[in-house]
Amino acid sequence: MNMKKFIYTIVAIFIALTAQAQLVEPIKWKGEVIGDSVRLTANIEAGWHLNIIELGDGMYMDEYEGTFTETVAKADTIRVRFNACDDKMCTAPETWEYVASGEMAKAEEAKGEEAKAEEAQAEGEKSIWWVFVMGLLGGLLAIFTPCVWPIIPMTVSFFIKRGGADKGTTNATVIRDAILYGLSIVIIYVVLGLLVTLIFGASALNALSTNAVVNIIFFLILVLFAASFFGAFEITLPSSWSTALNSKSGNTTGFLSILLMAFTLVIVSFSCTGPIIGTLLVEAAGKSLMAPAMGMLGFAIALALPFSLFAMFPSVLKKLPKSGGWMNTFKVTLAFLELALALKFLSVADLAYGWHILDREVFVALWIIIFTLLGLYLLGLIAFPHDDDDHRKTSVPRLFLAIISLAFAMYMVPGLWGAPLRAISAFAPPMSTQDWVMSSGGSGVQASTVQVSGEYKTMSVHDGQITFTDYEEGMAYAKENNMPVFLDFNGFGCVNCRKMEAAVLSKPEVAEHMHKYVLISLIVDDKTKLEEPIVLEENGKTTTLKTVGDKWSHMQREQYQSNAQPYYVQLDADGNKIVETSYAYDEDIEKFLKWLAY
Repeated sequence: MNMKKFIYTIVAIFIALTAQAQLVEPIKWKGEVIGDSVRLTANIEAGWHLNIIELGDGMYMDEYEGTFTETVAKADTIRVRFNACDDKMCTAPETWEYVASGEMAKAEEAKGEEAKAEEAQAEGEKSIWWVFVMGLLGGLLAIFTPCVWPIIPMTVSFFIKRGGADKGTTNATVIRDAILYGLSIVIIYVVLGLLVTLIFGASALNALSTNAVVNIIFFLILVLFAASFFGAFEITLPSSWSTALNSKSGNTTGFLSILLMAFTLVIVSFSCTGPIIGTLLVEAAGKSLMAPAMGMLGFAIALALPFSLFAMFPSVLKKLPKSGGWMNTFKVTLAFLELALALKFLSVADLAYGWHILDREVFVALWIIIFTLLGLYLLGLIAFPHDDDDHRKTSVPRLFLAIISLAFAMYMVPGLWGAPLRAISAFAPPMSTQDWVMSSGGSGVQASTVQVSGEYKTMSVHDGQITFTDYEEGMAYAKENNMPVFLDFNGFGCVNCRKMEAAVLSKPEVAEHMHKYVLISLIVDDKTKLEEPIVLEENGKTTTLKTVGDKWSHMQREQYQSNAQPYYVQLDADGNKIVETSYAYDEDIEKFLKWLAY
């Protein structure tokens, strides 16, 4: 301590001790982390001035009044030595400490939560637009079905006669009516999508994608739709509905008559559009609140477009291919695709309940068979009830489609022996259900019994990765072996989880680091019953956890304030975070490797 500082301190202490004894706090300090710096602020009471004796490694002898603000480099702890004086007395020197590390952690956590919220919002918007695109594709497919394609020229002819364009008059009325007709189709299907949301509710829709019972229902519905497209039967609405609507549309005028005509189209074409709409709504159900309406909007726009365009340009109709057997081929092709998609929903239920009737190699084998049969059908080697004799004559477009289908089937063959098959990773069961993997020289998943805290527990080893499906058991093993933990919240019905496993976690450069961790995989939709239900308070309400999935889902919400999967956390052997930030769905391997601590 130099002489100037020493004298200043002695004088301040003497004045403070000889002054009238009283407790005064004229200085109020606060700190704030801003980026890589810390802002220190002292609010000084009126009539007092602040003396900074020492701040960090520097020394200040200046006096400050009103408010003192200083920005310093970020550090774990920042100390300020100071005192205060007015015109009568000075306080004794004291030290104020600002522990910046805790505040920095809070700031980083807040920043991380904000990033997660923005990511979730972006993902939600992406999902909605993806459903809209799916709707557009579904509407385009519906156009080429035998229930819709023949109606286009009939409807356009009706508009032309209705507007008098066939008699040489202006076609402005035709164009107006055609646009209103297309708008009516859009209104009907969007209202249908909104009704689905209102009937089931937003929360129920969000839970549909991982609910095992609902996935079984979806599986049965899609198989039913596929059988209908194969020609086993037709799903139709009562003919009296279309007759009544058609009669009313002829007796009314204006927009109401056009709206009734659109309703007639919806009912008449239901046997072909119903399966497509049903599939679309099933896929949209688990996305977001507005997803069903957005899907129906896309579907209706694509379906309505040709009616409006051909009414505006009727001469183009003459160049369109005529109705025929090609439309039934189109329907049967859709049936094969419906059947393949149905297995995805059965797989979710199979995983949730642990039936093991549709493990990964069984799923892949069924897809290989389905797409092989589709290829043979397109080549004319297989026929269905509604196919005509011309079906045996393979056209050039059908030949190319057959090549694509058969090539896709061949692509999946290595998956029977554990090949990743990234193209179908979003649909197929996880690799952990594979019974035999060629790269591991035998069993894909090996069960091992180990002693954890004196008790024998079961863990699995897949390609050298130690994996537990119980948090307490995994943490106990990690602590006894002094290993870090990779906590993985995922779900059987989580499409993005399967994508991450195929695109990132299974990569050799990632697996090299992952083997240093004990992997604890917690399935939030596991329907295995708990030995005893757990009753607890959550958000002021009593909640009962009945299944293993309920337990892990609650843990994710309670400890990490997140309910989306996949969700990854790195912990040390004592359960403390190694890396403050978590990791969600992102297939950037370099980003994931940078996030890993080991």
